[in-house]
Amino acid sequence: MDAPEKSKGKLRTGFTTGTCATAASKAGMLAIINQQSLNNVDVLLPKRDRINIKINSCEFTKNNARCSVIKDGGDDPDVTHGAEIFVDLSLTNKIDTVEIDGGQGVGRVTKPGLGLEIDSAAINPTPKKMILENIKEVAKEILKKNGIKVIISVPKGKELATKTDNPRIGILNGISILGTSGIVIPYSTASFAAAIRLQIDVVSSMSDEEVVLTTGGRSEDFAREIIKLPDHSFIQMGDFSGYTIQQCAKKGLKKAYVAGFIGKLAKMAAGVKQTHVKGGKVDMKFLSELAKRCNANSETIRKILGANTARNVQEIIMEDDVNGFFDEITKEVCNQMRHHSEEKIPVEVILFDFDGKVLSRDKKE
Repeated sequence: MDAPEKSKGKLRTGFTTGTCATAASKAGMLAIINQQSLNNVDVLLPKRDRINIKINSCEFTKNNARCSVIKDGGDDPDVTHGAEIFVDLSLTNKIDTVEIDGGQGVGRVTKPGLGLEIDSAAINPTPKKMILENIKEVAKEILKKNGIKVIISVPKGKELATKTDNPRIGILNGISILGTSGIVIPYSTASFAAAIRLQIDVVSSMSDEEVVLTTGGRSEDFAREIIKLPDHSFIQMGDFSGYTIQQCAKKGLKKAYVAGFIGKLAKMAAGVKQTHVKGGKVDMKFLSELAKRCNANSETIRKILGANTARNVQEIIMEDDVNGFFDEITKEVCNQMRHHSEEKIPVEVILFDFDGKVLSRDKKE
């Protein structure tokens, strides 16, 4: 796969900050190994595809390198579009160890509920894994004698972060290094809706009557483990839950499974039909009311009302052992999805934790 290019009539994809950091890391490693700067580098993506990324700058010595990549959001530019992502890579004496941390302009985590340790750099697990895989791919011999330290920095990151939700959720002084696939898919309501309709048309044309609607790639992977239907029956509805279930009902499908994590499902349970982060925040008061139904004590309610994210609420519920809360989530999602479909299609909702364990499963005919 080449670096994103615009084709006529088609939205241009981009690449994530995680891919930028990975490319800069790999370029730095190759510069040290070959004692030569690079203009571009191939990056291995999580789905095992490869993408060729242009290197904006590359400086090196015998044991150190500093490389950068310009973030390209494609036709869905966010606030990080055009930002320069730097990596300072150095050899250490910690044999066979790769350390990854954030420097200037990469936020630090100050609140729970983000799946990252408090005080750590806001570098998500997938970008870390990408960096590790890509470095190890070219540095096997180096790692027999040395360790490698990777420091990611974004000179304008602190300024850019004020235009994101990072300060609200407790990531301070910089942006996050993100990405689950390495690629940015343009966020176009019209094109996404058209793609959903097309996928539902395929299911209908194959004379199949059931679909699995997921909020993304990870929830789809987990759903495939427990629901055995043809590949074409799995549809990533993303944030368009209300629209998707309406289209399923319109096509006369007989059942829709709805699978996802607490963030999106909490919004759906509260009646939000379009769950993109820009379209509304998780309603902590609503979640606290669900907890009250489950006889949660006042201290638990207080913690939920002050929670940072829906994931944080999940942690609170599990730590405080509130029985029935996740069942309330799936029950309310069932009710809302049935309502959006005008009661025309049976719905079964599955709530996963972030490791793929089923927290709750509910259905409504």
